[in-house]
Amino acid sequence: MRGAGGRDKPSPPPRRVRGPVGTAHATRRVKEPVGAPSQIEGRRPVLEALRAGRPLRRLLVARGERHGLLLEIIRLAREQGIRIEEVPPADLERRARTRVHQGVVALAAAEPPVDVANLLARARQRGEAPLLLIAAGIQDPQNLGSLIRSAEAAGAHGVVIPRHRAAGLTPAVAKAAAGALAHLPVAEAVNLSQTIEMLKKEGLWVCGADPGAETSYHEADLGGPLALVVGSEGRGMPRLVRETCDFLVRIPMAGRVASLNAAVAGAILMFEAQRQRRAAGRRG
Repeated sequence: MRGAGGRDKPSPPPRRVRGPVGTAHATRRVKEPVGAPSQIEGRRPVLEALRAGRPLRRLLVARGERHGLLLEIIRLAREQGIRIEEVPPADLERRARTRVHQGVVALAAAEPPVDVANLLARARQRGEAPLLLIAAGIQDPQNLGSLIRSAEAAGAHGVVIPRHRAAGLTPAVAKAAAGALAHLPVAEAVNLSQTIEMLKKEGLWVCGADPGAETSYHEADLGGPLALVVGSEGRGMPRLVRETCDFLVRIPMAGRVASLNAAVAGAILMFEAQRQRRAAGRRG
């Protein structure tokens, strides 16, 4: 793999002996189902869940709401045999976990557990080099949801989040993801550093976003099997996670602001990775 400026990167140290990308590897399975939350709120998230064929038990619609996207939501729910209930708006307000339910709440069936191996298998099934996003310690639900949305839009194969000391897959995160959770699997990791080491053994390079890095993101080779690590605003990546990354990149800033919002930075890096992949495909 090439590093900054297209130079060949030094060979990995002996401890980094890797197997082929996507090969079977023992990973820690999460104890609880991970995926979109059991209650989905908002017109766009519910619509995307229906389009993705996610199992839903009931659809709660505010009485008198029959316009815009709700008409399409109701039509798809009927086609899929999902029970639709009209409820007073006040009842929906009491049930909703977010402030913007937009007149619709879907109650989803439980989903099977997802682990990091599932994400690698997804890439293998598509015949693509893995592209994963690791959200390291992001506690703002809006940022995490936006990152998940950008990862899905950029064609990533999945997102990894820590189980502790970070925003979980709450209704607020699902709302910010605008339906992306219906299409993109999310895995939890008990220990991010150990998970990163596992990904290295599976053949992925791990790139961390760091404003203080020497290498600019457009100088680095992001086109191969890759896991992008984005840390929280303010604290950035945890120290052990940062030290476990193969290399770090920065996004050059022309203005006076020192750094970007974590969700924006992650989106820039993921779309740059896809740009490099497409360019490599055209050259091939």
